[in-house]
Amino acid sequence: MKIIAFDLGDVHTGIAQADELGLFATPRTSIATKDLINWVKETLQNEQLETIVIGLPKTLKGTQSQQTEKVLAYKQKLEELFPQINWILWDERLTSKEARTMKSKQIKKEKNKEHAIAAALILEGYLDFLRYKAKS
Repeated sequence: MKIIAFDLGDVHTGIAQADELGLFATPRTSIATKDLINWVKETLQNEQLETIVIGLPKTLKGTQSQQTEKVLAYKQKLEELFPQINWILWDERLTSKEARTMKSKQIKKEKNKEHAIAAALILEGYLDFLRYKAKS
């Protein structure tokens, strides 16, 4: 069973996946957000997805913003369409900024990679949490 993560954006969504042991997160791809539901449908036909972690954009003070509300609404829509998946929200503060420092924005292709890198950073945080929880 796979664990993947989304860095939801208004235009693009970055996607990352965990390795089989749940130790590492790897950027997978970036797609147009308008195509995300179809991507999930197609992926479910070929892969067994157990959990999808969605980055939750909060302000630096930890409060909600307009983007937070958009992500919450989109997550609800995904949960209704795909109830067999365990949907997790994960604080994504500063992941996009960190992803930008890892990749230059010189060309559009590089910008799209940022979304996938941000998704991997979100997923790494979640995987770290799972490992810590297992040790407790």
